[in-house]
Amino acid sequence: MTPNARAAGLMTLSMALFAVEDAFLKQMTTLMPVAQLLAMLGLLGLAIFWTRLAWQGKRLWSPALRHPLVVTRNLGEVAGSVCFVTALAVGELASAAAILQALPLMIVLGAALFLGETVGWRRWLSVGVGFVGVLMILRPGTDAFQPAALWALASVVALTARDLATRRIAAEIPSDQLSASAYGAMVPVSLILLAVMPGGPVMPTPAGIGMILGAAIFGAAGYAALVASTRQGEASVIAPFRYTRLGFALIVAALVFGERPDAMTLAGAGLIALAGGYAMWREATRRRRTPCSLAKTPADSAVDSPIDSVVKPGES
Repeated sequence: MTPNARAAGLMTLSMALFAVEDAFLKQMTTLMPVAQLLAMLGLLGLAIFWTRLAWQGKRLWSPALRHPLVVTRNLGEVAGSVCFVTALAVGELASAAAILQALPLMIVLGAALFLGETVGWRRWLSVGVGFVGVLMILRPGTDAFQPAALWALASVVALTARDLATRRIAAEIPSDQLSASAYGAMVPVSLILLAVMPGGPVMPTPAGIGMILGAAIFGAAGYAALVASTRQGEASVIAPFRYTRLGFALIVAALVFGERPDAMTLAGAGLIALAGGYAMWREATRRRRTPCSLAKTPADSAVDSPIDSVVKPGES
């Protein structure tokens, strides 16, 4: 088996594991408030990356984490996590997962508008096609419109800000430190939301604890497979395989939650996947052809995140 074939297989496996992680997250929202869930995940993630940094002989905190770009990244991370998990809680997994796959397209748009990056007509066309797919899922102004899906769209906007900031963060800041910072920022914000929102915290049941551990295990395994894939294969080859996650999400949504998206939603999801996959392949090809001007820094590579299940920061 060639390295690219192995990398494609690992990428597909990673996306399957992330889809299962999403199912755990959605199920946990029935057992505890979203804010409490995010606070617990934040603490768990912070502990994991603190341990990793200590193992590497690195510090959890450094003054560089006060940089406005890092703060912007953390704010985008927190807002995106809150919005996406809320979308899972109040809406369908299939719709939320499909809309979130528009993130690479939104990043292309944001990079052109705010970072001055050159975008050719092919990628502009892919952005347009992808957002037609989003409208096919949302269908505003019709009886099929689901307001819950707007939470997923808000998550896309917030995570776009996160990833655009990540592209400009200095390479000297370790990825694990950025990840720990994101998880750490999740905790106080979630506790504030928990304090001001009605209902208050609940005592986790054994089932809830098991689901949190399940989400952590599947998320960590997915992350490991993702990193192995990106290290073994060419980016232009493996990029489209990220969209297998959408297929797995639809399968999990049907088997676990009994969701049956209608034909329009499935068609919209297909357009998003095709457009996003093409945009990612095109970007990866451009980076390969012009490595000097488009080379990624460590801050652009795999950086874990509280909802990493969807898209790793800087890897879209």
